[in-house]
Amino acid sequence: MSGPTETGTGRNDSFVHLHNHTEYSMLDGAARLKDLFETTAEMGMPALAMTDHGNVFGAYDFYSKAKDAGVNPIIGMEAYLTPNTHRGDRTRVKWNAGGDDDVSGGGAFTHMTMLAETTEGMHNLFRLSSRSSLEGFFYKPRADRELLNDYAKGLIATTGCPSGEIQTWLRIGNYEKAVASASEFRDIFGEGNFFVEMMDHGLGFETRVIPDLIRLAKDLGLPMVATNDLHYTDPADADTHEALLCVQSGKTLDDPNRFKFDARDFYVKSPREMRELWDGKYHLREACDNTLLIAERCETGFDTESS
Repeated sequence: MSGPTETGTGRNDSFVHLHNHTEYSMLDGAARLKDLFETTAEMGMPALAMTDHGNVFGAYDFYSKAKDAGVNPIIGMEAYLTPNTHRGDRTRVKWNAGGDDDVSGGGAFTHMTMLAETTEGMHNLFRLSSRSSLEGFFYKPRADRELLNDYAKGLIATTGCPSGEIQTWLRIGNYEKAVASASEFRDIFGEGNFFVEMMDHGLGFETRVIPDLIRLAKDLGLPMVATNDLHYTDPADADTHEALLCVQSGKTLDDPNRFKFDARDFYVKSPREMRELWDGKYHLREACDNTLLIAERCETGFDTESS
């Protein structure tokens, strides 16, 4: 796991958010682009990624506003994957006994974070998104291993959030399956292009697998990267986001059984906050340093001159 390890000023004090749900994550993301880039610029962060759920509809808007703000735009997506089945298979699966620790969507899909390293990679991400919708839609637009193999060039991918395949296997106690999945994804995206994504919003289902994620990264020689699962810009936006989720799920704020986030940490945390968490608590400085290394690798562009 490579990356700068010395303390001091400069980029080792900075951070780049690589997991971000903007207003284009319909009824899920409450982060307006204008607010995002103002906050990113104020905090001195050199880049920002968009990883909306299952779509890249906001890619050009995000790219344009980022350039105007002097921030390097990283075009990405939080993709939905079939649970190791063909994208045409419309059946739900269970890897364990069901429940909250099993495959998300009641057995319909898992998640994976993808970032475009090159313009070719961005175009591949567009194609992957389109075919996931047209050919793999089952509750969500889903890709399978075949599509990943077809469109992996120019993409950087991670193990994703707690709903990702690797974390799901870890939560149900099957380390061997997690290793097998991570090895397969590493081979699909190529050496150095698949990262173990680390999240901690103070939630038990996240923190209890962190030791296994660290172990897996060491066993397979995979680099780690720290993220915060952004759904809004400012901590004060948490209440607004809760209301948005109620609209999505057809519930009210008074409903104790409504879909909600059990933490209020899904905002644009400062570089200091992220580094205090991952270096101070976990001694994983490289997980933060690697956000900067990924940002330096990612350079995409839109051809606005062609007719």
